Amino acid sequence: MYEAVEFVEKERGADPTERVLGRAPTMDETVAIARAAWHEFEASGQDLYAWWLVREPGATLALWIADNKSGKEFVLDLRTGELIQVRA
Repeated sequence: MYEAVEFVEKERGADPTERVLGRAPTMDETVAIARAAWHEFEASGQDLYAWWLVREPGATLALWIADNKSGKEFVLDLRTGELIQVRA
């Protein structure tokens, strides 16, 4: 099981709000949930910094991450700890 989570920074430098968007049994389904929220956020026209991630429920390690400022998607290489870009 995986969960999609959204973080939005309401003020620069302030702690972001965290919202679990949903859970699904596969990474692909969960990434689709996060991407849908990302596209919805962009369509809203908000000028806040936001990012989305997929992780195992409650984990502190993200397996997939994207943000609205870069427009890029990354996965984490668990062997090296490096973020690998998967989509621009």
